Amino acid sequence: MPDFDVRLRSADCLADLLFILVEPFGPMPIKLSVSPRTVLLCDYGMGGFVPPEMVKRRPVVIVSPRLPHRDGLCTVVPLSGTPPLHAVPYVVKVDLPEPLPDPFGERTFWAKCDMVGTVAFGRLDLFQTKRGHDGRRRYLHPKLPQDAFAEVRRGVLFALGLGHLTITTPGTH
Repeated sequence: MPDFDVRLRSADCLADLLFILVEPFGPMPIKLSVSPRTVLLCDYGMGGFVPPEMVKRRPVVIVSPRLPHRDGLCTVVPLSGTPPLHAVPYVVKVDLPEPLPDPFGERTFWAKCDMVGTVAFGRLDLFQTKRGHDGRRRYLHPKLPQDAFAEVRRGVLFALGLGHLTITTPGTH
């Protein structure tokens, strides 16, 4: 009978093997911070949120820079493909340079700035495209244009009741 250390190493090897076999078919959360304006996929459905909060996977735009002593977290604004029922300064229309992959498949979204939140990297994933010729995954790195990102930041201020700090109102330059 093998001793405990050998069995533990065998279990570790089995866990590594299962990770190698299963991981390529599931989400691959980000491990490092990404720059503001980057559009990622956020899995709000992992738990911890209840309706009317976000509770499903949806695109988000990163709004916070990497902050010291704040590893593994970033602040995001969710994007919706559905226009708002009412024109409000905290929901901002944004157009991406390219459509996102299915099931989103849109270029035009509405940033729901009133739903701004800080999430763990484990909820965030890059958008995947078809595999390359070498069989490896390919990822998109969409970014909001600068002017659209400025509008999102302005929308966040309005959502936080700080709209009086803006120089212009949303939708104007």
